[in-house]
Amino acid sequence: MARGQLRIYLGAAPGVGKTFAMLEEAHRRRGRGTDVVAGFVEVHGRARTTEQIGDLEVVPRRTVHYRGARFEEMDLDAVLRRKPEVALVDELAHTNVPGSRNARRWQDVEELLDAGITVLSTVNIQHLESLNDVVEQITGVPQRETVPDEVVRRADQVELVDMTPEALRRRMVHGNVYPKESIDTALGNYFRVGNLTALRELALLWLADKVDDQLDRYRADHGIDDTWEARERVVVALTGGSEGETLIRRASRIAARGKGADLMAVHVVPSDGLVGADPTQLARQRLLVESLGGTYHQVLGEDIPAALLEFARGVNATQLVLGASRRGRLAQLFSRGVALTTMSLFGSMDVHLVPHQQAGRGRTAALGSALSRHRQVAGFVVALVGVPLLILGVRLPEDDVSLATGELLLLAMVIAAALAGGMWPALLAALGGFLLLNWYFTEPIHSLEVNRLENVITLAVFLLVAASVSVVVDQAARRTREAARASADAQSLATVAGSMVGNPRPLIGLLERLLETYALASVTLLERRPDAPRLPGSQHDPDLWTVVACVGERPCLTPAEADVEVPIDDVLSLALRGPGALPAEDRRVFEAFAAQAALALRQERLARQAASAGTIAEADRMRTALLAAVSHDLRTPLAAAKAAVTSLRSDEVRFDADDQAELLATADESLDRLAALIANLLDMSRLQAGALGVTLLPTAASDSVARALDELGEPGRAVVVDLPAGLPPVQADPALLERVLVNVIGNALRFSPPDRPPTVTAREDDDTVELRIVDHGPGIPEDQRDRVFVPFQRLGDSATGVGLGLALSRGLTEAMRGTLVPETTPDGGLTMRVRLAAADTGSWQSGSR
Repeated sequence: MARGQLRIYLGAAPGVGKTFAMLEEAHRRRGRGTDVVAGFVEVHGRARTTEQIGDLEVVPRRTVHYRGARFEEMDLDAVLRRKPEVALVDELAHTNVPGSRNARRWQDVEELLDAGITVLSTVNIQHLESLNDVVEQITGVPQRETVPDEVVRRADQVELVDMTPEALRRRMVHGNVYPKESIDTALGNYFRVGNLTALRELALLWLADKVDDQLDRYRADHGIDDTWEARERVVVALTGGSEGETLIRRASRIAARGKGADLMAVHVVPSDGLVGADPTQLARQRLLVESLGGTYHQVLGEDIPAALLEFARGVNATQLVLGASRRGRLAQLFSRGVALTTMSLFGSMDVHLVPHQQAGRGRTAALGSALSRHRQVAGFVVALVGVPLLILGVRLPEDDVSLATGELLLLAMVIAAALAGGMWPALLAALGGFLLLNWYFTEPIHSLEVNRLENVITLAVFLLVAASVSVVVDQAARRTREAARASADAQSLATVAGSMVGNPRPLIGLLERLLETYALASVTLLERRPDAPRLPGSQHDPDLWTVVACVGERPCLTPAEADVEVPIDDVLSLALRGPGALPAEDRRVFEAFAAQAALALRQERLARQAASAGTIAEADRMRTALLAAVSHDLRTPLAAAKAAVTSLRSDEVRFDADDQAELLATADESLDRLAALIANLLDMSRLQAGALGVTLLPTAASDSVARALDELGEPGRAVVVDLPAGLPPVQADPALLERVLVNVIGNALRFSPPDRPPTVTAREDDDTVELRIVDHGPGIPEDQRDRVFVPFQRLGDSATGVGLGLALSRGLTEAMRGTLVPETTPDGGLTMRVRLAAADTGSWQSGSR
C-alpha cells in the first residue's frame, strides 16, 4: 500500500487563515471527484470558518472524560474505517487527552498516512520544536504543544499562509479571530506588531530552508552539477596564510550586495595530514568569518582545486573568492598554481581573484636536512672517506675492473651516504664518485677527458641515479620526521580539545593543560588595556596590561617578563615562563593553544554577558508583570474604597444609616484587600532579598486553620475541616503559617464547585505534620504545576492579576523549613500538601532566621 501524502499549511500566528485555506483546498479536491472527509477541524467559534466547512462530510468526534471534564478528540479509528482518499486534520501539534491511543495528533496523522490516506493539516511556526525557545523569548509566552521539525520537513508540500501584521490586527479588531472581550488583551500582548513581524520572519526563513532542502534533493536526484543562482552563496578559499583576512573581508562585501546571501569559508586540509597551515591564522580567520555572519568549513583533499570544486558544487555556491597565487613568475612556468587551475575548472561560476601583499613572492623552500647532526656527519664521512677508499681498494690490485662494476660499487656507497646523512652527503658522494670513475675507469686513464660517447652517457646516468636516490632518501626521512611531529602536535591539540569540553572554566583548563604538557613554570594570558598607548617600550609597562588568567607560580605582568611570548592579536598575548628558548617546531602548537585561549576567553565573556542579559530580562519581566498586577489587582480595591468614601462625602445624596454602614464596610473590605496585596508584595520582595524574619515556635495547626478561616470569612462558602485529635504542634512562625493557609485555602475556595467544598485535613508522619488542603476543581496539569509557583503568573489569566498567593506560600513554607507540594486529587482536583516539622522532635530547634 502506497503511503499517503502530507500537505501542511504553515502560519506565523493564529488567525492568518490556515484552516480556511485547508478547507478551500478540500472543496477544490472534492470538486474534482476526490473523496474528502473532515477528520478534525477546529473553528474556534469563527463564523466564516464554520461556513467554509459547508457540506463536507465530517467524521463525528470522540468524547473523552478526564478529571471530571468533557473533551472532544478526533476519532482516529472512525477515520481509518471510513478510509477516505483525503482527510482534514487540523492543529498538527495538538496534545491528545491522556488515555488516547497516541499522545500527540501528529502521531495520529502518521497512522493515517501509513494507511494510504492523504492528509491536509495546519501548524503555526511557534509550535515547531526547534523554534520553541526563540518564540518564547520573543513573545514571552511558552508553547507547551510542539511538533518535531522532522515531521513537518518530511511533508510532501508545505504552503505558507502569510498575512502582514497590520492586516492580522485589523482582522482581530473586526472580531474575526477572538471574542470581543479578548481582543484588547491579545492586541496588547501576543499580537503586538513587533511580535507578529518576528514570527513572520521566522516562518519565512524556516520555509526557505525547507525549499533549499528540496532543491538540493532535486539536483542530487537528477545529477545536476551546474550552479543554480536561486540564492547567492559566496565561498572564500583559505590557505592559512596572512592574506586570509583580506579575502574574507572582500567576500563579505560581495555577499552583502545580495540580501540574505550566505558567506562560507573553506580550508582544504591535505589528505596526508603532514603539511598543515598556521593554526593561529586559521583560528583568527574563523573568528572573523563568524563575526561577519558566515560559517567556517574544513574539507579533506589531496587535489586542492578539485576539493574546492566539490565543496562549492555541494553547497550550490554562486561565487568563489580566491587569493592571487604566491608563486613567482618562474614557478608559474612549470605549474599554474591553485588559483589559475581552480578558475579553469569552475566554468560558469563567478571566480574573484583578489590581489594581496604575498602575491608573487613565492614560498620558502626547506633546504635543510631532516636528519640529525650526527647522522649528517656520518654521511659526510662516508662521502669524503668511504668513496676514495672504495676506489683505491678496487684499483690497487690493478685488476681489469670494468666501468659498470665501478659504477655499481660507487652507487652502493652513494646509497650508504644517503641513508647515513641524507641528501647533501649523498650528492657529494655522487659527484665525487663521478669524478673518480672518470679518472680511474675511462680512457684516457688518469685524465678527466672522455674519449667514448657511451662512457659519457654512462657517467651522466650514474650521476642522475645517485642524485635521485639521495633526494628520495632525504624526502623519506623528512616525511618520517614530519609524521612524528604531526602525531605529537595532534596529541597536544587533542589535549586542547579535551581541556575545553565539559569544563565549566575552559580558559583555566586550557592554560593548566599547557602548563602540564610542557612543564612550564607559569602560563599567563595578558590583555592590553583599552586606553593603553601603543608606544615603544609598552611591552615593559605593567600599567598597560591586565592579567586575564594565570596558572602556575610567578605570573608574568607584562609580555617582556616572559621567557617566551606568543602574541594572539593586537590586545591579547600569551606569556610563558619556564623552558627558555622555544623550539621552532613547537611554536605552531603553542600558537594553537594561544588561539584556543582567545576563543575560550571569548566564550566565557559571552556566557557572562548572556547570564547578565538573562538576569536583566528576568528583572524586566518581573517589573512588567508587577506593573500589570498593580494596574489591575491594586486598582480594583482602591477604586472601590475611593468610590465609597467619595459617596459618603457627597452632599448631593443623603444616605441612611444602613447605606452608610454598607459603604463603610465596602471601603473597609477594599482597604483590607489592598493591605493584604501590599503585604504579599513586600513579603515576596523580602523573600527574594533573603531579609524576611522568621521565628519558629510550637504552633497548634488547628488554631492556625481557624484564624485563616476567620480572615477569609467568605459568607456562603464552606470549608470542611477534619483535623485528628492529638495532633502535635508544628514548628512554625504563627503569623507566616496563617498567611500560607489563607492563600492556599483561598485558592481552593476560588476553584472548587459550590456543591463540593474544599477539605482541610492533617496527619502525623514520623517527626513531621502534614496539612492537606483538598479541592475538587479543574486541577492543574502536571507539566504546568511549576508555573503556579512563579510570581505574577496565573494559569488561564496571564494578562492580569498579581498571582503571588502560591508563590508566596511556597516561599514562606520553605522559610519555615517546610515544603509545599501539589498533587492530583484522586477524584479530580488539586491537593496542596504543607509539611512542617513537629514541635516535639529534637531535630528541629526553635530560633530566628
